Amino acid sequence: MAQVTAQLVKQLRDMTGVGMMDAKKALVQVEGDIDKAVDFLREAGLAKAAKKADRIAAEGITNVLVEGNRAVILEVNAETDFVAKNDKFQALVREVSEAILKANPATLEEALEVETPNGKISDVIAEATTVIGEKITLRRFEIVEKSDADAFGAYLHMGGRIGVLTVVEGTTDETAAKDVSMHIAAINPKYIDRSQVSEEELEHEKKVLTEQALNEGKPANIVEKMIAGRLNKFLAEISLNDQPFVKDPDQTVSKFVASKGGKVKLFHRYEVGEGLEKRVDNFAEEVMGQVRK
Repeated sequence: MAQVTAQLVKQLRDMTGVGMMDAKKALVQVEGDIDKAVDFLREAGLAKAAKKADRIAAEGITNVLVEGNRAVILEVNAETDFVAKNDKFQALVREVSEAILKANPATLEEALEVETPNGKISDVIAEATTVIGEKITLRRFEIVEKSDADAFGAYLHMGGRIGVLTVVEGTTDETAAKDVSMHIAAINPKYIDRSQVSEEELEHEKKVLTEQALNEGKPANIVEKMIAGRLNKFLAEISLNDQPFVKDPDQTVSKFVASKGGKVKLFHRYEVGEGLEKRVDNFAEEVMGQVRK
């Protein structure tokens, strides 16, 4: 019997997109012949995932899981919003969330190697891709820890279309922390505080605002004062603490949190597909493509 090496298993996985155990079993079945192993997997219907490897998975859901003083926020992508609402897909996301929070991996690569009750996360995702029929990917995650004196704010908007995980320190008021997360989901601040804005970003914005003022025909002697005012407005718009609180616009977020005895320590906001290329289907081209065949 031919020796089935780890390198051979990896090569077959790269070619077909199946899980490690399926690849190994196939190679054992055909005595190490990789071409026959590919055929074996195709015949078994397990190589479907490979054909989906170049597709764009820009839909999906985010999830936030809190257990005691530790929490994880993550995003798992699929190709269509329809599949994101699938019970099997949502069960997969919960399974992956639980496994990552328990194992505490540092990188995405490490996360894919984490064991679940049903195998490694990479293998579970590959199997789900085959069963569900769409490319599925674990895109990103963040594990957060807090102390007993702090509160997590966990919030999912539109069934996980947007997920927010916030830590408010100095208070254990989870309701207030969740309210802050709801605000973050709605307003999408870039920073907690304006002091976090880099000098490079400030200079860039100042340059843009200066050009705007000059193009408006404003006198050069008042441009500098105008820029100071507009720059202050810009910083207030992108800084969480300075924003009017969505549930009470008469006070800022920082004042709302301070009224609960705390302050925002950190937040992570994930919106499904942000920064990813969206697939645009052209029905007419698809039909013509079928006609030409």
